Amino acid sequence: MSHPRRFTHFGPRVGVTLMRAALGFSLLSVSLLAQVPARPAALDDGWTVVEPQAAGFDAAKLSEVLAKMLGGEANLHAVVVERHGKLVAEGYRKGSDKPQFKLFRRTVAFGPAERHDTRSVGKSVVALLVGIAQAQGKLGSLATPVVDFYPEHADLATPALRKVTLEHLLMMGSGLEWRESGAGFPNDEDRLAWKDSPIRFVLGRPPVAEPASTFNYNSGGTVVLADILGRATKMPWVDFARTALFEPLGIFDVEWVTDLRSRPMANSGLRLRPRDMAKLGRLVLNHGNWNGRQVVPSAWIEEMLRPRLATGFDDTHYGLQWWTGTVNWQGRPLPWRAAWGNGSQRIFVVPDLDITIVFTAGAYGDLKTIRQVQGYFQTLVDAVVAK
Repeated sequence: MSHPRRFTHFGPRVGVTLMRAALGFSLLSVSLLAQVPARPAALDDGWTVVEPQAAGFDAAKLSEVLAKMLGGEANLHAVVVERHGKLVAEGYRKGSDKPQFKLFRRTVAFGPAERHDTRSVGKSVVALLVGIAQAQGKLGSLATPVVDFYPEHADLATPALRKVTLEHLLMMGSGLEWRESGAGFPNDEDRLAWKDSPIRFVLGRPPVAEPASTFNYNSGGTVVLADILGRATKMPWVDFARTALFEPLGIFDVEWVTDLRSRPMANSGLRLRPRDMAKLGRLVLNHGNWNGRQVVPSAWIEEMLRPRLATGFDDTHYGLQWWTGTVNWQGRPLPWRAAWGNGSQRIFVVPDLDITIVFTAGAYGDLKTIRQVQGYFQTLVDAVVAK
């Protein structure tokens, strides 16, 4: 069954409109942009569609903002907005993308049915799974030393490593040496993809700081957490993710990219449709409840989103595999929480506004686009006129 794909043809038209605006035809530009529809496609994926006005948006402003985003220079692929559990707006366009481990970029006409790399959004999914496993009695306290799960690696269990707990891995505060900025072999995340034992590679790193004292982004810690989930639940962690999280949310089109040794990558391999990414945001806003079913414990959602360490990037902090920060709305700062992936993949939630905003893009390693997407997030929040 085919479904209409709204917004997919807007890239060229909006681009022309904005060029005219730059030449001075501002009134014409605003007129054309205001005609861009913001109503999402009606698909059989569990989402109810609502008009922007009914969700407390300035509809004209929302439409204009979406058109500018999808017609701008940033390599943005999709924007999805949901509020109060209903889909308010979505936009897609053709763009350049480079899936992991592919040599060349490709041009893709993105739409509601296309999966997209979410990269480190997978880390936030792992955090949700930890909460579920705890609730099922399969995983113990976050204060458990990580080495307790690996008797076969007892030779690594130094006094320093015994201080490193599950919580420290979740908060990116293990204190273990790890370099993840830049590309090439100095990048420890890249080395994970071909190491025979990623667990030994991560846990064998020397300590350089006390646990919980310093934020140091460490994808290896997420790989270890996923492996521990598999051991604790006695099933492949990808199967646990499918049965315990994705299927209850009606998310069935899921892909985990594998590394160079054919192992699913918890740290960066998740591929989802943007509308399904928005479901994860709604789950968090609903305190782990989905259509009356408590998929993730409410107490875990609160603990997961509590800021732990300052990241050094603007005003952001890190919780348990989730980012935190603030956005302005009507002159006052409101807290946001986000699943955040390389390339400007984002699931932003603003609890005080009960809103989820999803972005996907192909700007891997591009700091400029990261800044642009933060700005886009702010402008979409500005389009909310009522709680």
